[in-house]
Amino acid sequence: MEQIKNPVLPGFNADPSIIRVDDTYYIANSTFEWFPGVRLHESKDMVHWKLLPSALSTTTLLDMKGNPSSGGIWAPDLSYADGKFWLVYTDVKVTEGPFKDMVNYITTAEDIHGPWSDPIRVNGVGFDASLFHDDDGRKYLVQQTWDHREYHHAFDGITLTEFDTDTMQLKPETARNIYNGTEVKLVEGPHLYKINGYYYLFEAEGGTGPGHRITVSRSRELKGIYEPCPYNPIMRQNNPDEIIQRCGHGKPVQTQNGQWYMVYLCGRKIGDGYSILGRETALDPITWTADGWPIVNNLNGPSALQVKPELPETIWESESDDDFNGIDLSKEWWFSRVPEPDGINLADSHVYVKGSLYDLDSMKARNILLRRQKHFKFSAICKMNMPELYPGQNCGMTCYYDENTYIKFGIFATLEEQPRLMLNIVEKIGKEVITHEGIQVDNSNPYIYLKCDTNYLRRTFSYSYDEKDYRKAAVLDNVYYLCDEGYKKGKRFTGAMIGMYAFAGTYGSEYTDADGRHGTDEYYAMFDYFKYIE
Repeated sequence: MEQIKNPVLPGFNADPSIIRVDDTYYIANSTFEWFPGVRLHESKDMVHWKLLPSALSTTTLLDMKGNPSSGGIWAPDLSYADGKFWLVYTDVKVTEGPFKDMVNYITTAEDIHGPWSDPIRVNGVGFDASLFHDDDGRKYLVQQTWDHREYHHAFDGITLTEFDTDTMQLKPETARNIYNGTEVKLVEGPHLYKINGYYYLFEAEGGTGPGHRITVSRSRELKGIYEPCPYNPIMRQNNPDEIIQRCGHGKPVQTQNGQWYMVYLCGRKIGDGYSILGRETALDPITWTADGWPIVNNLNGPSALQVKPELPETIWESESDDDFNGIDLSKEWWFSRVPEPDGINLADSHVYVKGSLYDLDSMKARNILLRRQKHFKFSAICKMNMPELYPGQNCGMTCYYDENTYIKFGIFATLEEQPRLMLNIVEKIGKEVITHEGIQVDNSNPYIYLKCDTNYLRRTFSYSYDEKDYRKAAVLDNVYYLCDEGYKKGKRFTGAMIGMYAFAGTYGSEYTDADGRHGTDEYYAMFDYFKYIE
């Protein structure tokens, strides 16, 4: 029988929420501080997935100014009812400490491609909210509830609240805690289904590390007592030596053929236990026991190889490369928090990246153009017009996790009386900054090609002036700090990314030439293409 490889959505694709509409499957994933928010994919076979336009593509729908790294969009939920798509999402403004500053919103669209309606604020008492559509037409918000009180467990169970479709608001008087989880605690990620007369509540427990798991409970009554499944956890990785780890936060879907599957997040560990690709989306079959309980993959944990679902194969065209010839960027690209209105521009078959006032080590950095790393082995190449920089400015390629850990591979204008353009590699690992020996650039060339070859945690950086003769600039043997586990500060829920940046600072306006004239802080780095080669 034909097999598939897990994960089916590799690279930073956490917290999957899956639905089927007729013969088409859709998944929504968390995007955290990256804009536009909520990644959407569609598939006909649940194996090959096509990236769709993100749902939250305007600042009306999502304004993340000031959001911390790994804040922003947590665990969106996608559903379909009444002829339209419903999207519930949480915007997390504070991630650390006893208080979680978060707001839950709902937006709808008749077409998965949008437009999506202006957001409706529903509450701010927890995260991982989902919308349950009961068969009597009534709707309920199901969510993890956060309790900030001293001597109380912060994860205060799963709350069910009726949602009034006439007012498009919750009925707070109907709120009820329906489940506190098992003794493992940290119950979150709830999804409610009605199947064969039972209400089944699927949950994530154990935190998002090695103890992560999927559990399920059920009740005959919507607001009744939910009985934990005797086979819990129905999905967990129990073998620490396997590459696929920390499996949880799942959501089931039934195919048009009557088969059931679970999509769930996982992380693939390499080296000394690093998951450089972040949390990814995997797929395994659900079977039902004689006593009516769903179990995933026969309780054998996650599968690296799995029998392909009995669905017609549909393969989509890849968007791995971008030559910037179109009117829109490839849907693969992301921006940090809120890009400047004029920060990224397409013109003349180039993308123009405006130099940010703040450097990459600041949460205020803008105009970083990034895409997910989806493979352990790949090459990335960007063609950049030879820049004209004031001393202190720099631009080029970046391998990026967040403002705490990243690599710059770019052209730097030196702070010297006679400035030079240098090709430098700079590693940022928390408070440590490592600047490797630079190479003076021959700026008589119109272009420079920057190349990064990745082999697991090893990165080899090369450059060329003609796209043929590449010269090695440096090799970094262990970029562990680009992994979720690579640095201990704040939350690290995303994954390694790669792309382009430009930094201006105030160096231009501070510069004075021999005639006393000042420079400018406004410049654009010009890129002709970006290739991602598996």
